[in-house]
Amino acid sequence: MPESRQRLDKWLFFSRAVKSRTLAQKLIESGAVRVNSERTLASDHRVGAGDVLTMTVHTRLLVWKILDAGERRGPATEAALLYEDLSPPPLPRADRVAPVAERDAGAGRPTKKERRETDRLKGE
Repeated sequence: MPESRQRLDKWLFFSRAVKSRTLAQKLIESGAVRVNSERTLASDHRVGAGDVLTMTVHTRLLVWKILDAGERRGPATEAALLYEDLSPPPLPRADRVAPVAERDAGAGRPTKKERRETDRLKGE
């Protein structure tokens, strides 16, 4: 039977939020994790059922409510039982990516001649 409270870095590892405990410690120490809306920099901070974690992992905002402390790092299906995902939906891709200059369909890359003409226009 798992303890009622567990180290934060260990819980992040068991829940598969990160790939290793070392990465969990780095994430916590960088200030990217909040427990119950309070920033924590200690990887040994104790968390348990009912706590809400807010963290930024790979530019995604994750809000997880802890349901249980884990016994081990098991399969993803087992890890998903440790938390309830309260995260807001990610932004649509069009809002996240900067606009790109458009070219005619099938135009492909510019030829050497077109590139020289472009360089002349730029004054290079």
